[in-house]
Amino acid sequence: MTARIRALVVSAAAVATISGASGESIQAAATPPSPAVPPAALLPPESVPHASARDGFDLTAAQSNQDREESRVDIGGCEDVVHGRLVGDGATGQGFQSAVPGGQVSELVARLTDPPDLAAWAAQAGRCSKVTVDDAAGTALSTVTVHPAPAVPGAKTLSYQQLLTLPGQPPELPGLRLRTVAIAADDILVVVRDAGTTGLDLDALAIAAWQHAAGPLGR
Repeated sequence: MTARIRALVVSAAAVATISGASGESIQAAATPPSPAVPPAALLPPESVPHASARDGFDLTAAQSNQDREESRVDIGGCEDVVHGRLVGDGATGQGFQSAVPGGQVSELVARLTDPPDLAAWAAQAGRCSKVTVDDAAGTALSTVTVHPAPAVPGAKTLSYQQLLTLPGQPPELPGLRLRTVAIAADDILVVVRDAGTTGLDLDALAIAAWQHAAGPLGR
């Protein structure tokens, strides 16, 4: 795996980037923060099969420490899709990343004053299904496929896969696969993402995360 793909892994797979905002939105007026999300809203560690090296974080701290230079790279309006950004400014939340056989998995439970329109996001992902990313780090190809999302009563859902490859990469080197499932209702968003060949049932994991977060968040 090349350094270029590793750089995109950092921006597309890391939970901190799930919470990233575009360079333009950084200039927008500050949004009042949402109510805090308690760590208890996250899935218990044993809920993720064979997980190890679980690292938790607070969303607000992750956003304030994030290097947003990649958000200023113009990719024809597809920046949010390429970098997997589902959470903007003014959100609070808790997340974790865990190493699992074949890759890594992450979960984010967030409260937002301006929840994302997952249907519009899926449509944008369809328009940005194949994007060549050229920046100082090199060139890579991002291929996004929107999948049927799990049905969750009273909530909107999103499911998609992203494949990151190098131009001319031979078939025997398939690149990096990332999968994302998101569930949103009212001011709450749950995002579960894996990277690599984890073999996880991401739909089931996202639904479990949504149901688990309901109690701690008073739903």
